Amino acid sequence: MTDRRGQAAEFLRQAERLVAPIGPLSRTWPDLDLADAYAIQRENVVRRTAAGATVVGHKVGLTAVAMQQLLGVEEPDFGHLLDEMVHRDGATVPAGRYCRPRIEPEICFRLARPLRGPGVTAQDVLAATDGVAPALEIVDSRIRDWEITLVDTVADNASSAGLVHGAWTPIERVPDLAAETVELFVDGEPVASGVGAAVLGQPAEAVAWLANTLAAFDAELQPGHLVLPGAMTTAPFVTAGQKIEAVFGKLGPVSVTFAPGVSHE
Repeated sequence: MTDRRGQAAEFLRQAERLVAPIGPLSRTWPDLDLADAYAIQRENVVRRTAAGATVVGHKVGLTAVAMQQLLGVEEPDFGHLLDEMVHRDGATVPAGRYCRPRIEPEICFRLARPLRGPGVTAQDVLAATDGVAPALEIVDSRIRDWEITLVDTVADNASSAGLVHGAWTPIERVPDLAAETVELFVDGEPVASGVGAAVLGQPAEAVAWLANTLAAFDAELQPGHLVLPGAMTTAPFVTAGQKIEAVFGKLGPVSVTFAPGVSHE
């Protein structure tokens, strides 16, 4: 199985580098399980850090009940955020570096203190959080046509491809993240809206889940780490030439533009 893990990791890495999606890993190797999938994800994180990237945090996915039902699971999954994936508010990114991107508005957490499970609660998360920011996660599947199972998306870094965040607000100024609202616009037209409660009832619950889950991997959330807890709305597909903006009730706006461009190596 170790050889297949390495081969699967290489397939995904080349799919990302060449912007050439592949067929589902779950079809190539039907016996791959969740442990294999996280090992494949980790192998590509190790490869990227060896090439100079730095892990700056994590993303939590599958926090919406509808997505859990779609993939037949009862809990979220997670992926890694690297510095090369982070963009400033208002950034223009080449659409050509992604296979078939989608966009998700989220509340980004920035930690001031470490969090290590088990037993981490949402209150622990809020106490350890320095600030929150309006954010857009760029999600992309290196699996062709998003034909994914849980194993496929986990192996593929939980389908994460980028993070765009706006200005940081001290956590004490946003006391009720569950009530925080967002409206998502594509080229100025509203396409979706949502609230923080869509993320496990309270976005901090997703961060607590992450901290507790990482403990099983002998890992913890570090001071300064960023955490994306999950989407507050549906995730529309985006294409070259489009500008996406999310306007949050208290946290303010954040935007990104997808421009024509070639893939990165």
